[in-house]
Formats: sequence, C-alpha cells, structure tokens
Amino acid sequence: MIHLSEETILRFKQFTTWTDTLHDVQDSVWRRPVSEGKASVGEIVAHLQQWDDYIITNVIPAVHNGEGMVFPDFDLFNEAAYTYARSGVSQLQLLEEFKHTRLQLVDCLIANYDTAVKPVTANGVSHCPHTGTPYSLLFIIHEFNDHDQHHRNQIMNVLQQKSGSSA
Repeated sequence: MIHLSEETILRFKQFTTWTDTLHDVQDSVWRRPVSEGKASVGEIVAHLQQWDDYIITNVIPAVHNGEGMVFPDFDLFNEAAYTYARSGVSQLQLLEEFKHTRLQLVDCLIANYDTAVKPVTANGVSHCPHTGTPYSLLFIIHEFNDHDQHHRNQIMNVLQQKSGSSA
C-alpha cells in the first residue's frame, strides 16, 4: 500500500523549481526529440501542462461532485499537447503556462484536500491494478510525480548529451 500525504502535493509543487531551470535551454535542444520516435523537450512540457489543466478542469470537479475520474485516450490527448508545443508557442510562454497551471493545481488540491483523498474510481476501476491501492485524486498525483520524474530523466539525458557534445 502506498502512503499518500501532503508530501505528495509538496513534491508535485517542487517540480516547478526544476522546470524553472529549463529557461536557458537552447532552441535546438528544446525542439529535439528526447530519443528516436519520442517527444521533444518542449512537447513534454506541453504534455505535462495539458494533463495538469485536465485535472483542474475535469477531474477535480467530477470528484467534488461524487463522480469517478474519467481520463481520455492518452495517445490522442498527448498528440494534441505535442501539436500545441509545435504551434509557435515560445519556450518561455510554455514554461510559464506549465508553472502557472501546476501551481494552480497545487492550490486546488490543498483547498480540496478532503476531496483529493476520497476513494474514487478511475475510468470505472476502483483500485490500481499494480499496487492494489484504492484510487483517489491524491493517488493520481502520486502517479504524476513518478511520471514527472520519468520525463525529468528523459530531459536531463538530452541536456547531458548536449553538454557532452560541446566539450
């Protein structure tokens, strides 16, 4: 069983401290796929921002109303985020949108903590099939923390390749 607490939300918030370090990433690196067939750094940031926005606009209201969490088709949702990243939005604007949305989501989670810890279904399923933990909004944020770390590692690998190639 996974222990979920306010620390989960704090860790979620602290990710913006790391994304703030991406302001100086060169445009060529920002637009480069993190590996063959994968999203670019900018597309990943858009992807994270769009999922945070989806939680704010769709998931929190549903859970607050006693409904289950419903998540869209991941591939279609992610492709829309990638398209946005390629639409001409600047690196600075995308990073600021991410930070603003993430901090707004953190504020919503704190303000609705009782709702965030309430057991609820995710696409009709009551428990995580991998851990057996009952789903809750806070459990999803815990999963998003792992997801953030996965993407941070991908981006760090690209940035290290860049610094290694200029040596």
